[in-house]
Amino acid sequence: MTQRPRKIAVVHDFLYCYAGAERVLEQIIRLYPQADLFALFDFLPPGQRDFLGGRAVNTSFLQRMPAAAKRHRSYLPLMPMAIEQLDVSSYDLVISSSYVAAKGVLSRPDQLHICYCHSPARFAWDLQNQYLSEAGLQRGVKSMLARLVLHYFRAWDVRSANSVDVFVANSETVAQRIRKIYRRDSIRVYPPVDLEQFFPRSAKEDFYLTASRLVPYKKINLIVQAFSSTPKRKLIVIGEGPDFAKIARQAGPNITMLGFQSGQSLRDHMQRARAFVFAAEEDFGIVPLEAQACGTPVIGLGRGGLVETLIPGETGMFFDEQTPQCLLKALDDFERRPSWDADLIRRNAERFSIARFCEEFSGVVESQWDNFQSRRQRLSGLSGMVEESGDCAVPVGAK
Repeated sequence: MTQRPRKIAVVHDFLYCYAGAERVLEQIIRLYPQADLFALFDFLPPGQRDFLGGRAVNTSFLQRMPAAAKRHRSYLPLMPMAIEQLDVSSYDLVISSSYVAAKGVLSRPDQLHICYCHSPARFAWDLQNQYLSEAGLQRGVKSMLARLVLHYFRAWDVRSANSVDVFVANSETVAQRIRKIYRRDSIRVYPPVDLEQFFPRSAKEDFYLTASRLVPYKKINLIVQAFSSTPKRKLIVIGEGPDFAKIARQAGPNITMLGFQSGQSLRDHMQRARAFVFAAEEDFGIVPLEAQACGTPVIGLGRGGLVETLIPGETGMFFDEQTPQCLLKALDDFERRPSWDADLIRRNAERFSIARFCEEFSGVVESQWDNFQSRRQRLSGLSGMVEESGDCAVPVGAK
């Protein structure tokens, strides 16, 4: 039997909120409680730290940079260098949880590096122009500087992928991006959904729900625009973020902006909502599955990871384009259907449980570690044979 890894390092991009990537991280460190945790910085507020279980976080020099807690995105040009300064050289196994830079941590040839890839950094690849447009950086000197930074980051991103031994993708959508950008195959393991925290309630009420970080690519503004144009439909928005004030100004009187809510409050709204509305092109999308775990149908964009987790006509329906008009048409189609089967919707979500994630991810780690150790033993055997031959080895063709 192959020897188990003695020391494990888990490397996460950064810690500033408890979102989808952190839910994956939570299960990884539960699977490997002996592992040490590394991140570029750790600014998690006290109310969101419980999943770390009191674990210490080894951070980079970005932790001490001015205003890093509020303006960490400004330090993107330093993130490649910062992640390379994290010292994981004393570990047998490195597991990175990466959607920006974590996979770039430096490892030795005799260490196994497995990367759980939430996605290649989309702001630098397929969504670059969208991000620049939303930041008002389409032209001018600042635009040129931003494009230079992203060009540099892309070059480093591809190079750093070469140090990963095994990629694990969080969806088929992300596996396609990994293949396109890094030219690497990957093993798909869907993220975990906490089904014990989300469960159905029979009675539905006459409001729609969306919940997300209020950042541009989540397209909450699109949802608010659509509902503002149909004042008879009620919408509740849960979440906070840099776009909160701007979206609140767009919201009509039929829209309630609740800001950050506890997990219990989120679950309560998901259980009571007529449907959950989702307009982002996500890598996977845990929140729509949490809604389905509550027996609530989802009206979502038919792109990205959602196409792998929503069954159209059974657990919800898609709209084709990120426009208020397409969303309004989907709402009309949804309301023409008399009822939805909450038990069927729940059963679909059960395919993505925490237990299933832990079994599949640990299975990948164990099998890849066994393969890695077998290769090392074969190489060690070959090296021993060469050493034993010593000076007696004669090159082919020598006389």
